[in-house]
Amino acid sequence: MTAPPLPASEPTPSAEAIPWTDPQRSATFRHWLAGISATHRLLPETVRLASADASFRRYFRVDGADDGDTRIVMDAPPDKENSEPFVQVARLMAEAGITAPKVLEWDRANGFLLLDDLGRQTMLEVIDPALPDASRPLYDQAIDALIRWQLASRPGVLPPYDRALLERELALFPEWYIGRHRGIAVEGKLKERLERSFKLIVESNLASPSVYVHRDFMPRNLMVRDGADLGVLDFQDAVYGPITYDIASLMRDAFLSWDEEFVLDVTIRYWEAARKAGLPVDADFGAFYRSVEWMGLQRHLKVAGIFARLTLRDGKPRYLADTPRFIAYIRSTASRYMELTPLLRVIDEIEGSSALTGFVYGRP
Repeated sequence: MTAPPLPASEPTPSAEAIPWTDPQRSATFRHWLAGISATHRLLPETVRLASADASFRRYFRVDGADDGDTRIVMDAPPDKENSEPFVQVARLMAEAGITAPKVLEWDRANGFLLLDDLGRQTMLEVIDPALPDASRPLYDQAIDALIRWQLASRPGVLPPYDRALLERELALFPEWYIGRHRGIAVEGKLKERLERSFKLIVESNLASPSVYVHRDFMPRNLMVRDGADLGVLDFQDAVYGPITYDIASLMRDAFLSWDEEFVLDVTIRYWEAARKAGLPVDADFGAFYRSVEWMGLQRHLKVAGIFARLTLRDGKPRYLADTPRFIAYIRSTASRYMELTPLLRVIDEIEGSSALTGFVYGRP
């Protein structure tokens, strides 16, 4: 997940002011940037921090010699981050007609990439959950981009979102959220309930047809550009997996929540567009929505575990502040389906509060 860009009003530090823990890497970066500056008409002295990742990646912005022209530099230490998937998926997105950063230069050995700049304003920054009608046009644009991405899908190109990966993701929740964050031993009845619920979730998700999956397709990673399509960022973890994942990610966001009515409305819009485009979504919306909810449940459990790990292992506590949103998502979904009652009991036990009520959707 990518942190939001720094506000445009913040001071612009020089290259020397950007914090580097490795002086040698700092020198290598300055040498590389100077070496490509003439070709790309860059002003190296203007480089400044644009955003920082939940991973080890950082992004800088650098001005061009032409007025108003800027580029983005990705700093991805190769011993910690593999940039190859980013380069591959950027190419796939361009081929699919998606607006994504173009890779203009790549220092593979040192993990520096020069990208074009899709702007400073994310969709998250311009939408207001209190004004859903005003947000629909942007969500319609997001659906259009998602449909184009999924229509480009081919098996054997991206890593499979298979059983092993689904199970590894779910394992993050008991290890990091329950065990390390909450300090509760995952054993006995609690462990048995989790294992039973996880098996059902994995089987449900594996039953969905496979397409290209962005894996973080949400407003924080969509860039608003005047008179142009939304730009798409943070796609390096893309896989080939359940068609339900990205719409679940879009409507059950890590950083904002919508009323159920709006979630249903946008999901129906996506479902109708996907059917019209010939994508393999279920012909019955009720069955499709159930699959979306169960896919979202997988994501919520995974992200709660990741946010706890970011805090406890990586020293990034700001992410953990958003875990109550994910616990609410988990509780709400688990309360809709009788099969998920064991998971609901686990949440009640570790959170010490009672379940929410909600609409109940049909089971197969």
